[in-house]
Amino acid sequence: MTRSTQRRRIQRIRTDASGQLRAEARADTLVGEEPLEIRLNGQSFAVTMRTPGHDFHMAAGFLVSEGIITRQSEILRMDYRSGINAEGTRDYNVVDVRLDPAVAARAETKRREVYTSSSCGVCGTASIDGVLKVSPYEPLTDPLVVELPMVLGLPAALRSQQRLFSSTGGVHAAALFRISPQADDDGAAPGEPELLCVREDVGRHNAVDKVVGWALEHNLLPLEATVLQVSARASFELVQKAVMAGIPVMSAVSAPSALAVDVADRTGLTLVGFNRGDGANVYTGAQRIRLTTPDESEL
Repeated sequence: MTRSTQRRRIQRIRTDASGQLRAEARADTLVGEEPLEIRLNGQSFAVTMRTPGHDFHMAAGFLVSEGIITRQSEILRMDYRSGINAEGTRDYNVVDVRLDPAVAARAETKRREVYTSSSCGVCGTASIDGVLKVSPYEPLTDPLVVELPMVLGLPAALRSQQRLFSSTGGVHAAALFRISPQADDDGAAPGEPELLCVREDVGRHNAVDKVVGWALEHNLLPLEATVLQVSARASFELVQKAVMAGIPVMSAVSAPSALAVDVADRTGLTLVGFNRGDGANVYTGAQRIRLTTPDESEL
């Protein structure tokens, strides 16, 4: 099967204690990047570059963000259509999704048969109007309120789980956190984040698709009372994916685009950017962010 990392010989160049540049031959770990073709009932629907791993979750999450499915039951079967690559070895770069007939008919109006890169999941979409989808869920109605100190701690919590990044330095990550309104069976205190799922990928949109696909498999959609933390900037596409999954709060370590802010505002998503642990910008939905705990506000 394809691998998420590969080893290569490189020349590592560093400045030594005397200020001289020194080259050293060594092995380095690189992140894998391979094409994945998603087929619907045997027909090609999309091709994207991704890091191999959790491909079924990625395909399912992609179909959620495209507005094609909303429930796990709409997927009848999912399997690999493996073949022999140029090196003569078997690959697993084609996933065929068998859909309920009613859903398959809906997919015909959304067919995408153009190249999708790992940096832009919607490049080449048939029309911009097709991208501005209406979510079946309403983030605006989610009553979730989160403490700002908790939100500021999410990037570090995500980073601690980024094993692939630790070995390669070359992937994005997305994590889903559930916020408990009251103490739950797992012992999470009220308002404390519970890590549900982390996924890494060379493409930031793929990482989000993978966590959404995981949530679909576990029948968690819509993802009420959750926060999506991403290691990247908040692009329009990531905001769209959060909205399509019913996520009420999204936090990013870098800046959002103007379009991302507009879409978040229109759909009721709380969007936090530049979350570096010691501060952040709240672009939309500030009513969900509480600066102090109830006890502190009474002092």
